[in-house]
Amino acid sequence: MILESNATIQIQKPVKEVFEGIVNPENMTKYFISESSGRLETGKEVIWKFPEFDDKFPVNEIKIDNNSSISFVWDPETVVKITLEKLPDNSTIVRVNENGKELNENNLKWALENSGGWANFLACMKAYLEYGIQLRKGAFDFMRIK
Repeated sequence: MILESNATIQIQKPVKEVFEGIVNPENMTKYFISESSGRLETGKEVIWKFPEFDDKFPVNEIKIDNNSSISFVWDPETVVKITLEKLPDNSTIVRVNENGKELNENNLKWALENSGGWANFLACMKAYLEYGIQLRKGAFDFMRIK
């Protein structure tokens, strides 16, 4: 059995704005990551840094379908796919799916944690894109306390 992590949200912005909110590091650093080596583009590799971790995370095998989907690998066992769906009111449904790990106790913990992580990603993106609020700012400082 293959495990997957899922999260979905509706954002009151057009698909094009939501897409740019994901692929453009100037936007992503306002609600998700602290640094990026570049824009998400098909075939490119970028490096992400999160404020709560010392490590840097390579993001590769990037595939982009403009204003429709973004997929990438940042964990060699999984693929992340983000799909965007335009609604009649010009808002966007954003779905995140990360899958690929075999069922075992450690991977079940991963699936639960990542589902929460992707829900947090979506909530932070919604707050930023709709209202300019940076929910992640200071939210995980406690993780750096030793």
